[in-house]
Amino acid sequence: MIDFRVTGKGPDGAPLQAVLSAKTKQEAKRILESKGIRIDKLEQRKEFNYTVTTPTNTKLKGKKQAYSTQELKDAFVKHGYKNVKVEAVLLDFKVAPPMQSILQFINLSSFMLQEEMAYDKILEILAEEEQNATLKNALKNIQSELKKGREGEDVFKQYEWVFGKFPAYMLGLATKSGNMNEVYLATAKYMERDAEYKRSLRSAFLSPMFTVVLMMGAVVYYVGWIFPATAGMFTRFGLPAPPLTQATLDLSDWFIANGWWISILVVVPTAALLLWFRTPQGQFYRDKWMVQLPVIGHLLHKTSIEIFFRVFGSVYSGADNNIETLKAASEASRNKWMEHGVKTIAIPMMLRDGAALVPAMAASKVFNQTTLNRLRSGAETGNILASANQIARFFEQETTYKMKGVIGSIEMFVMIYIGVVLVLLTVVSSEIAMVSPPVPGM
Repeated sequence: MIDFRVTGKGPDGAPLQAVLSAKTKQEAKRILESKGIRIDKLEQRKEFNYTVTTPTNTKLKGKKQAYSTQELKDAFVKHGYKNVKVEAVLLDFKVAPPMQSILQFINLSSFMLQEEMAYDKILEILAEEEQNATLKNALKNIQSELKKGREGEDVFKQYEWVFGKFPAYMLGLATKSGNMNEVYLATAKYMERDAEYKRSLRSAFLSPMFTVVLMMGAVVYYVGWIFPATAGMFTRFGLPAPPLTQATLDLSDWFIANGWWISILVVVPTAALLLWFRTPQGQFYRDKWMVQLPVIGHLLHKTSIEIFFRVFGSVYSGADNNIETLKAASEASRNKWMEHGVKTIAIPMMLRDGAALVPAMAASKVFNQTTLNRLRSGAETGNILASANQIARFFEQETTYKMKGVIGSIEMFVMIYIGVVLVLLTVVSSEIAMVSPPVPGM
């Protein structure tokens, strides 16, 4: 979201100046025009490089956000700075900082909150110590905005691209929480488990798939071009080729004759599938099919349930119709199928029919039976929050232990596959060395 400052006239014709957030300038214009506001000037908040001299003759350089060059210059002069030079950032590429930097900021903030330091001071100290320029500027701007009295949720929402959607939501929520430290600890735990989920996906799918595809490509290249150059002497000298060698040469000829068709039949559907997976419908079916995979599917499903209830437990207020809690937890679960079930079935049942939390979640059909039984027990004892936290801890322990075993098994099968391919290539290649061509005159 980008901040825009509008100067114009309201529906009643009175002069108006206000700030709103939107994704684009066009969207901001549509919002204002829909409210009957006549726009005289619409300024976007941007990054500016500045160089100033302090009243004590110390030269300072940095970046700061403002709506215009003149506004920033006037602010520096007002505070007694001299030799003020302000320039707009020409190439304002927004590159999010690494997850480790965000996690370090959250953990250090939690530690300093435990030491009962003021939040404003925490942001100031961590901004000065931060090495990543993007995060450093973000923290400085957040501190400045909070000082001006802006709501923490609105300020952190503006920096979703820095912290991530859910961490930004949680950090904004923490600014009005009675226990900021607990919210920060919960956010850090969520980020750690989310990173573990991504590592598990890479280890279970991407790395083995990459290895298998690369090996297949090497085999095709060897069979199609390298091997014929070596074994072609049988054809050139009219010698009978050994059976494996002849079969491989026939396969090579077939590959060369049909290579384009094979490439099209493999590449086009794969590219189409990957592009479809980028659409909302494709993401829904991808995640739905993923949890149905043998061996690993139920572990991925339980990991998503764990993340769901970790977030649920962090923001649950105790209300039986805590809609915002369910929305936030479903979006954080990393599973579009689960998110769809919660948003289109569970939440409408609660709003439309007044259904209780547990029956509505059961109707969504995206939670396993163990989860629903534990939630029912929590509802009967009046402590849903404790049940949610127990589900998160239990599935964390189970999936962490079992996932290591599954990934180890997948790696073993990949190694067996590589070994078998290498043995076959060795046998085919060595067959040539066993052939003794007939001696002339015999």
